Amino acid sequence: MPKLNVLVAGSTGYIGIQLIKLLCKHKCINIKYLCGNSSIGRDITTYEKSLISKKLPKIVKFKKDFLNDVDIIFTALPNGEAQDISKHLLYNNVLIDLAADFRLNKAKLYLKWYKQKHKAINKINKSFYSLPELNGKELKKYNIIACPGCYPTSILIPLTPLIKKNLIKSNNIIIDSKSGYSGAGRKVHKKYENKNLYESLSAYGVGKHRHNSEIHQELSKITKKKINFIFTPHLTPMFRGIMSTIYIETNNNKSINDLNKELKKSYFKSHFIKVLKPNTHLSTNEVINTNNCLISICKTENKNKFIILSVIDNLIKGGAGQAIQNMNLKFGLVETMGLK
Repeated sequence: MPKLNVLVAGSTGYIGIQLIKLLCKHKCINIKYLCGNSSIGRDITTYEKSLISKKLPKIVKFKKDFLNDVDIIFTALPNGEAQDISKHLLYNNVLIDLAADFRLNKAKLYLKWYKQKHKAINKINKSFYSLPELNGKELKKYNIIACPGCYPTSILIPLTPLIKKNLIKSNNIIIDSKSGYSGAGRKVHKKYENKNLYESLSAYGVGKHRHNSEIHQELSKITKKKINFIFTPHLTPMFRGIMSTIYIETNNNKSINDLNKELKKSYFKSHFIKVLKPNTHLSTNEVINTNNCLISICKTENKNKFIILSVIDNLIKGGAGQAIQNMNLKFGLVETMGLK
């Protein structure tokens, strides 16, 4: 098939750079435009030296006329900006958003959690929230694809099958997530300049992080029961990676083997989700620079209470890699293309 022409908007952020590096390895992709604001006129190699051998266009300001020349628009922009671009999409354009502009299915929720009015309300129902292993088969009929947030990815993958099968209680879930500081974007150093970023651990968004809305929305889709959970994210003194430690209680005396069996059954066809032996201790080092999610269920001293460990690379499975996975599914390509 002829190569798909791609525009990357927000090309110089951590996610944007990671996306470009992966797209350069994808044999079905031609990067037509790299767009930015403060970086206009520069080479992308100013921000990522490893791309010096690639023939990539200079960074330009986005123009709606560019949409005539491309098949796919990846947006790794501040929240709200993909909504503006969505207003100009042509019938053959596919928008894959790595920010939060189309993750929530109601404009009032977007206003509540992101403190800004949604500027493309009529596009919300025409968009699709796609976590590939959970619902990726349904995305083909949509031309606006919302990629999940990095924390929700690490949380929804292990929890969804267990809640769907009513194996765990849905009213007492505790989620403790720790991320590399790249998850806060290039401005993290300025934002946390007084936090001793490289030598300390920082909790943030305690009890009110934006991803609460996304996690609740997606878990609520699979059960009529009320979902109650507590989610606390942390920044750690490492560049990339996420570990989510999830505390759960089982229904009907279900065992660790019951939980593990269900996860293995749910993901046995998955290329990227690996369910390990119970009580396997994990580290983020095992998933860095991959599109994988590793899961381990561990026992506690309490018979019906268990701990789920889930690790991903926030920039790949929690960002650019998942976006490419969605692109591959949308265009009928091999799901692993550009990701192995």
